[in-house]
Amino acid sequence: MSVYWQDVKRGQNLMVDDTAGLVEIIGGYRENKRGIDAYARTMGYEPERSRKGFDSVQEAKDFVVSFSPWEIFGVRGVEVDSEARPIPD
Repeated sequence: MSVYWQDVKRGQNLMVDDTAGLVEIIGGYRENKRGIDAYARTMGYEPERSRKGFDSVQEAKDFVVSFSPWEIFGVRGVEVDSEARPIPD
């Protein structure tokens, strides 16, 4: 299993994949006119996992990673790949 950032149109999604080919979006950030918005996936209602108005991309990414959203899928002890993957074709 791996956890990595993938480029999207206005930001990046945090992704988790497994050896069977399952790929899930587990968080992400978007840059917009008012700043940077970020969220970490949850299986319930947890509004504290979403926040708007970050000053930098790194702050937004750190916010998402701080929730370890990959644990929803039973993934433990992984590190987030430092290199973002490009937008898939």
